[in-house]
Amino acid sequence: MIVRNEERNLPRCLDSVRDLASEMIVVDTGSSDATPQIAAAYGATVLTFDFTNADFAAARNHALAHATGEWILGLDADETLHPTGAPVIQNLTADNENTGYYLERHNHSAGSAAPNIDYAVRLFPNRPEFRFRGRVHETIDASILHAGGRLRKTQIRLDHNFSTDLESRRRRNRWYIDILLEEIAADPTDDARLDFLAAEYHQLGMFPEAAAVAERIAQIRPRDPRAHLVAGVYHLLYTQEPVRARGDFEQALHLRPNDEEAKLYLRRLETG
Repeated sequence: MIVRNEERNLPRCLDSVRDLASEMIVVDTGSSDATPQIAAAYGATVLTFDFTNADFAAARNHALAHATGEWILGLDADETLHPTGAPVIQNLTADNENTGYYLERHNHSAGSAAPNIDYAVRLFPNRPEFRFRGRVHETIDASILHAGGRLRKTQIRLDHNFSTDLESRRRRNRWYIDILLEEIAADPTDDARLDFLAAEYHQLGMFPEAAAVAERIAQIRPRDPRAHLVAGVYHLLYTQEPVRARGDFEQALHLRPNDEEAKLYLRRLETG
């Protein structure tokens, strides 16, 4: 894992995996609190990493380069592994397949009754060809597939607690947007960065900007029904462009005739 000033979260995170992991590697990117000392007290190998030019993938790959185990489980300091996950992980790693596993992440926000659930590849074999990419929202999925591995979804649960400091979260959103724009300018063909850019704009309530990115994604991926569906949702719900939304939903349905979401939104447009 990579950390910075996580003294409040780190013990809970490490407690959730200390009986599972044969080694723990913590990359510190410049903590001014007791984070490195706490990690060391848990028996972790603590590495420092120059984060002057922010690059989360490079920091994670620095950790991978020092890992000696056969499998990698990656966590963030504000995440914990649910107790039911340990035996499942043990069984999967015993099978020793060339596979990266998606874990089910339950994202908890203050004031929200139900968590938002998403999936991220966090468990994978320790192989030199498997490396993260992306200065922010770093992923390893493409690397695994490119090297001949597979990806599988699991129900292994991570609990992720968002910061309750809303202004801090907004600052991070704006910081991520700046970095994503730099990445996209450097490589305009990397459309995967656009998905994360739209999400950051959305979290800040910058819906016209998010809609514009969604339109760009649909143009780049003309055969992707999901891209057209998302663009339609923005046009219908956020920029109030029902004519454009109808075209988006019809295209999504053309590409995937059984798309129930597209059908639902089209019925909504028909009933006004």
